[in-house]
Amino acid sequence: MHPDTVEVLDSSEDTVQVTEVEEENDNDSVAFPEQHIAQLEQQLAEVSEKANLYWDSLLRQKAEMENLQKRVNRDLENARKYALEKFVSELLAVKDSMEMGAEAATKPEADLTTLQEGLTLTLRMLNTTLEKFGVQEINPHDQKFDPQWHEAMAMQPIPNVEAGTIVFVHQKGYQLNDRLIRPARVVVAKAIE
Repeated sequence: MHPDTVEVLDSSEDTVQVTEVEEENDNDSVAFPEQHIAQLEQQLAEVSEKANLYWDSLLRQKAEMENLQKRVNRDLENARKYALEKFVSELLAVKDSMEMGAEAATKPEADLTTLQEGLTLTLRMLNTTLEKFGVQEINPHDQKFDPQWHEAMAMQPIPNVEAGTIVFVHQKGYQLNDRLIRPARVVVAKAIE
């Protein structure tokens, strides 16, 4: 209120004065909201633009993730399909050698010594291929029986042999790196009663 309004004691004048002040404030508030609305519209436009940029970025990242997932799935599928490719190609050389030996054995001029040498070379080639891919032979003759690596086929009392010692290997075992593929099947010495 204005200072001269305070001096007027008449309630009707006071009402008029208050009304005049309110009208002045209404005129100011009409101008102010228009300016305020313009600012809000500008801020809304800026925020909308940022939101659109973020949305676009999100959609692009989602598409990239989907493409990456498809690529990873395709690579895994190819790895499953072709994981043994190198191993198989190495084994084919062994197969070829075995076929040549089998063919040579059918010829009348076949020499037993030559066939035996060829078979020994083929076996050596197979062992080399298996070792190259981490396959190791388990041949535990004269070792202590270990149920993690050996399978007891029989137990026999053997003089002068400590109980639990492997005395005969029926079938060699194999491991791939540190994983057992097949246990060695063995005969184990037992205590003489």
